[in-house]
Amino acid sequence: MEILRTEHLFKKYGKGNNEVIAVNDANLSVDQGEFVAIVGSSGSGKSTLMHMLGGVDRPTSGRVLIEDNDIYRMNDDKLAIFRRRQVGLIYQFYNLIPVLTVEENLTLPCELDGNKPDPELVQELAGMLGLKKRLHHLPNELSGGQQQRVAIGRALITRPAILLADEPTGNLDTRAGNEIMELLKISNRKYKQTVVMITHNLELAKQADRVLGIEDGFVFNRGREA
Repeated sequence: MEILRTEHLFKKYGKGNNEVIAVNDANLSVDQGEFVAIVGSSGSGKSTLMHMLGGVDRPTSGRVLIEDNDIYRMNDDKLAIFRRRQVGLIYQFYNLIPVLTVEENLTLPCELDGNKPDPELVQELAGMLGLKKRLHHLPNELSGGQQQRVAIGRALITRPAILLADEPTGNLDTRAGNEIMELLKISNRKYKQTVVMITHNLELAKQADRVLGIEDGFVFNRGREA
């Protein structure tokens, strides 16, 4: 069953001779439970595409549908609520709140939504992420890999429709990066979580179910083996 679709998605900056087309007529589809990687070099438009898929940056034209919801027909307030509940976002830089503990960072999306976190889910995610002994630590007491684990847990805590990861291993060494990839694959298998990952690393991308490419704003199919 299709969970994400874009239709003739464009993002343009500037006008006239100064116009830059960051995303050019992107049409893609992702099924529920699929793990899709989108590979592109710096400046290819991959992060711009990710921001539009996640409801962070409105397109110049075109549509993004998540669970058949045309997200950019929503006003900013409704879009913010939808994004908080249905889209899990993981960035290269962890964006943790430095004065909050690991547990408080994990459960922040629930608190922002006025909901009480499910304690069993918190413990389950902490176990999967190897953070059970770190729940009361602050971010500056964690390694980079551990901080990214917290970011993954925070993205999963609301059981979102789709998990979007923008260069999730880009700020980590090889060992920590491989561990993060394994966690993304576990979340995909164990929780049937739909994952779309943006990366410049083709070897990492090959671990996904399907690989798309993006170059000069154009999205194209690279197949499973790339």
